[in-house]
Amino acid sequence: QVQLVESGGGLVQPWGSLRLSCAASGRTLSTETMAWFRQAPGKEREFVAAHIRIGHNTYYADYGQSVKGRFTISRDNAKNTLYLQMNSLKPEDTAVYYCATGLKASTAVLSNTGYTYWGQGTQVTVSS
Repeated sequence: QVQLVESGGGLVQPWGSLRLSCAASGRTLSTETMAWFRQAPGKEREFVAAHIRIGHNTYYADYGQSVKGRFTISRDNAKNTLYLQMNSLKPEDTAVYYCATGLKASTAVLSNTGYTYWGQGTQVTVSS
């Protein structure tokens, strides 16, 4: 049974920073592509970032256009944990953030229906 547990969300002022974590159990993440998505009220789940496995302990990071240059995705395989460092946060970044893994075959990494396993989400609110 794969379980993903996000943490690190909260209330932050505009231009502030937060680091989200996604701890995994039941699956070794080092061999997996992993991703972050977010969903704001009344909107579709949106791709944020993906950490794409391209070889043994070798990964490529891809980002949604709205977060490029501000967010950084990374992982610690020893801790089986995925991270999302979020800098220069804006009110429009307010959403529930989800991590995901188990990318289905022949599916784009930015597809919000392309992953088998999802966490429960962590709320990020950017407001003064």
